[in-house]
Amino acid sequence: MTNRTLPVDASALMAAATAHAGGLKDFGEASFRPALESLLRSVRQEARMSPAGQALFAQRVLESLCNRLTLEHYCARYPEITAERIEQPVVIVGLPRAGTTMLHRLLARDARFHTMAWWEARFPSPLSAEDLLQPSRRVAMAKAEVAAMIRAVPEVLAIHPLDAELPDEEILLLEHAFMSAFDAYGDVPSYTDWLWQHDQTPAYAYLKRQLQFLQWQKRRRGLTAERWLLKAPHHLHVLPTLFKVFPDVKLIQTHRDPLQTIPSMASFAWTLWRLFSDEANPVHAGRQWSGKFARGLRHAMAFRDTLSGERFMDVWYLDAVARAMDVVEQVYPFLGMALDEATRARMKQWLHDNGRGKRPAHEYSMERMGLNAAQLAHDFAGYRERFVLPHTAASQH
Repeated sequence: MTNRTLPVDASALMAAATAHAGGLKDFGEASFRPALESLLRSVRQEARMSPAGQALFAQRVLESLCNRLTLEHYCARYPEITAERIEQPVVIVGLPRAGTTMLHRLLARDARFHTMAWWEARFPSPLSAEDLLQPSRRVAMAKAEVAAMIRAVPEVLAIHPLDAELPDEEILLLEHAFMSAFDAYGDVPSYTDWLWQHDQTPAYAYLKRQLQFLQWQKRRRGLTAERWLLKAPHHLHVLPTLFKVFPDVKLIQTHRDPLQTIPSMASFAWTLWRLFSDEANPVHAGRQWSGKFARGLRHAMAFRDTLSGERFMDVWYLDAVARAMDVVEQVYPFLGMALDEATRARMKQWLHDNGRGKRPAHEYSMERMGLNAAQLAHDFAGYRERFVLPHTAASQH
């Protein structure tokens, strides 16, 4: 079955994955199936993907299914994988475009943190006949995919600094449970609503299983660390689930005015939609991502009110940009860790080499995304009153 003939159908894609994986049939816990069915139904009925876009999306789903098969095969062959301990992970969350990537990659200069490069999140399972100690084929595949994305939509680099070998989001791992931010790839509102209404614990349990698998692979390559450093804005929607599956997690939340972040994120989503569709609608993207994060932030704030403040640290975006090392110096006591001079020097060098000014500006229009300041101020009023306006007022004095 070639990429051109892959149907957007769960049973057919699962059969294709089994054939592609040499006859493997164990996809693991079956809870992923309703999510996959909902996603593919929404893609068929709502996303208006081009034939090439549907083929590309089906290929992505096929790869995720193959990764599931391979993970289960390895876990059966090496039971010690599921004994890997994922302890005291550090998770960075915040609105998209609020400095989470910058802070994540800055803290990743500390070798005591495990992080996953984009290639690991995209291709977490070894390929057939691949040497576990030399994952060069997966790295090459990821580099080729990133290059193709940049060729297709060059402006993506102004929005997110894509690099196959730099740390990136575990949202790509959550895709393997088919409970993830697939609305970043297409206009799938019924799937987004389905996701909000269903318990995402199975996806986060599978995320933990994937981290165990990645950690085991890293250990085989001689890479050890004390704890994982993760980040994804998506977690804001399901913080209770994150804390249930990772009960000793420490959370760092970045804050930025939604009047700035939401139009930018909507523009990013619309940019990605255009990889899959010739009819991507910017107004739909604006409505989708504004509503999604207004709801998610209300949910996150309510959950935060039930927990001790020792579990959370708040970082203001402008502080992270203007005085990043001062923010880092506050992060380490929160984590119960000491920051040594060698790590501090690596972080300062990374800041010097990767300033925002080294990338093109992200050009976008709030109006083009069907958004306006008054409506955003209304929709995000509670969040802005609690986290944005007090800090803005303080910074003006």
